[in-house]
Amino acid sequence: MSRIKQRMGQAIKKLRIRKSSPGRSRIPQRGSVRKRLQSSQSFMSSGVDHDLEDLEMQVVRYKPEGLDVLCRKSKFTRKELQIMYRGFKQECPTGIVNEETFKEIYAQFFPQGDSSAYAHYVFNTFDHDRNGSLSFEEFVMGLSVLSRGTLQERLQWAFNLYDINGDGFITKDEMTDIVSAIYEMMGRFSEPMIDENTAKEHVDRVFLKMDINRDGVITFDEFMETCRRDENITKGMAIFDTVL
Repeated sequence: MSRIKQRMGQAIKKLRIRKSSPGRSRIPQRGSVRKRLQSSQSFMSSGVDHDLEDLEMQVVRYKPEGLDVLCRKSKFTRKELQIMYRGFKQECPTGIVNEETFKEIYAQFFPQGDSSAYAHYVFNTFDHDRNGSLSFEEFVMGLSVLSRGTLQERLQWAFNLYDINGDGFITKDEMTDIVSAIYEMMGRFSEPMIDENTAKEHVDRVFLKMDINRDGVITFDEFMETCRRDENITKGMAIFDTVL
């Protein structure tokens, strides 16, 4: 206790000496005040900017579901999902993909053609909630069906692609739009070269086979029955494996 009191007494004496020292001015110089103000302003500014960045990141960034949940929902392993997510984040740091970005990514795989129209239709088929953006979950579930889904699941996805307006029927115009988009992306560079007339003939032939009751539209049941009966149509639909 005596040592503690002794040290406290020495510290008080030093403080008294500093206060009474004539060589020290208690009024800070202008330069030092200016520097302190600038320093404090800089600190406050950096703090505000940092807070704004944090807020922006919280608003923009999207956090996907846990990998365990996606493992149960999809047909991918946890390791596969981890690899896919790393690639997804590299292309889409915010965690979501809008249609323009999706088209740009798609175009990298088909530089020889115009894939924008087909990418638009694929994007809409992946975008289940129709909010104009793809989450990692939507992306994974789409790939899961196309790469490892059953025939029933793959044909359901294909039907949804052709059913552009989502009314449960495929019209001839809708089928023409999809087939034309595929040919724009790949057909012009095939051997022999496919032109618009060839695409139209293809649509006429397939639509006639699928429209079993001849009412001018194709239902899901008609679509499924025709695909199961006609192997050529099923093989023709394998193009989805190469364009996704």
